[in-house]
Amino acid sequence: MKIFSNFESGNIEVVNAEEPLNIQLTIPKDNQSEFAQWFHFRLETTAQVQHRIQLLNLSQSAYPEGWENYDMVASYDRQEWFRIPCEFDGDTLTTTFIPEFGSIYFAYFAPYSYSRHLDLIHQAQMSYLCQLETLGQTLDGNDMSLLTIGEPDDDKKRIWITARQHPGETMAEWFMEGLIERLLDESDTVARALLDKAVFYTVPNMNPDGSIRGHLRCNAIGVNLNREWQTPSLERSPEIYYVRERMLQTGLDMFLDIHGDEALPYNFVAGSEGVPSYNQRIATLEQQFKQALLTITPEFQDEHGYPKNAPGEANLLIGSKWVAEQFNVLSYTIEMPFKDNDNHPDELYGWSPERSSAFGADTLAAILQVVDKI
Repeated sequence: MKIFSNFESGNIEVVNAEEPLNIQLTIPKDNQSEFAQWFHFRLETTAQVQHRIQLLNLSQSAYPEGWENYDMVASYDRQEWFRIPCEFDGDTLTTTFIPEFGSIYFAYFAPYSYSRHLDLIHQAQMSYLCQLETLGQTLDGNDMSLLTIGEPDDDKKRIWITARQHPGETMAEWFMEGLIERLLDESDTVARALLDKAVFYTVPNMNPDGSIRGHLRCNAIGVNLNREWQTPSLERSPEIYYVRERMLQTGLDMFLDIHGDEALPYNFVAGSEGVPSYNQRIATLEQQFKQALLTITPEFQDEHGYPKNAPGEANLLIGSKWVAEQFNVLSYTIEMPFKDNDNHPDELYGWSPERSSAFGADTLAAILQVVDKI
């Protein structure tokens, strides 16, 4: 019996793996940080034999509440990721299962590989509607890639969409895949109508270093990028520096930042209440966008989410808050679950890559409902 994490986004530490019924593991922290939550490993063993895996010390993880009612994902072929039932006692996550085959992958959520990321952006650039541009390099020397979709025009709205500032939130790039593919579908009337009115600036992966390293929340040197937006630097956060500079060049009329939430089993949005410039116009746009999403897809809800900031108390280090204040525009963080959507549960797959992609595609229809008003 062997356990491996010597691959892209692999992350696990073996405490004990001598017997199938006593596999004990812990989750290493992101480099130079205190965040530990993302895991990704491969078990090579004897098929058709009962196994028990325990993830230990989770009370010390970044989000202990994220393990409550959580079922880990697994795959035999790295294509289909299904859920394996787990139990959490407050510190240890335990799963007991019988593998069908001799090698099985486990992860916190279905991985979105850097190879798939490269496929996504290069397949997108093959459309005459799309231009691929490298804004700069990360600390590990990876590319910060921007897809500009649509023909820039002074009369068109400028919509920016970024994803995966926190690299372990892989559902965010699955979301982007669905959104980009629909936006480039020449037969899709929603996409065509949008591109008549707007240009999209999309960054499918804001944190390639953390994605490759197997981090939950940080870049190569332990920096939480979604706390860097006021004063990013090439030394600490080149990812934010390059994107922010381009935003300032292009200007923008709407911003969506795509994330995943460890604890809440719902899809929801977090707005810009609390930024100094927040006003009735933005509040009305937020309500119209939420109502459009509620109408378009039952995957979205507006009952559960983060507490709203009191006036003047928003954290302007956060991307969506900084953009809202800098440009006085509709600016939302979109959150998806690591667990399942409790309003529409799926026992076998939970919240999944397929549902994330579909949610991304559906979000375009909601943007269309507000594009003339932003």
